[in-house]
Amino acid sequence: MQSCIYTSGYGYSKRLCEDVTSWFLNKFLKRHKIEVEILHRGLKREAVYGWCSVQDCDWKPRNFLIEIQSNLSQKDYIQTLLHELYHCYQHIKGDLRDVRGIRCWKGIKWGNENYDNMPWEIETREQEVILYHEYLSEKNGRPVSEVAHYFPNRLMKVL
Repeated sequence: MQSCIYTSGYGYSKRLCEDVTSWFLNKFLKRHKIEVEILHRGLKREAVYGWCSVQDCDWKPRNFLIEIQSNLSQKDYIQTLLHELYHCYQHIKGDLRDVRGIRCWKGIKWGNENYDNMPWEIETREQEVILYHEYLSEKNGRPVSEVAHYFPNRLMKVL
């Protein structure tokens, strides 16, 4: 299967963005053809480091928009990107859905509770730390040429 990454915005390393995203897609979503647009912009007014939203349907989502705060430290950037990519994974697995404007987690509808205490956020916060350490340990000493890269102007096979 082939996937595609589009990046835009300011205050980020395109190479790092593509490397982290390619690593995640190769590791967890290799069998899925998805499109991920990653927009880097100021999110300070929203008081968040990142957002993930489904751009097509929520039944079998394959098109995602990830927005990330510009000018983060490298560690915060990688963890935030992995956090938002993990939300894509939750949507693709079908654990996280929006049904008629109501967020559902594993088939259970959730209301307006504190967002930080939602089960999908708890799982994702745990995973972002695990994934961050996996990414660093797997990338340590590995040449960039061994990692699949996706570019909007040329789509390449997943390794």
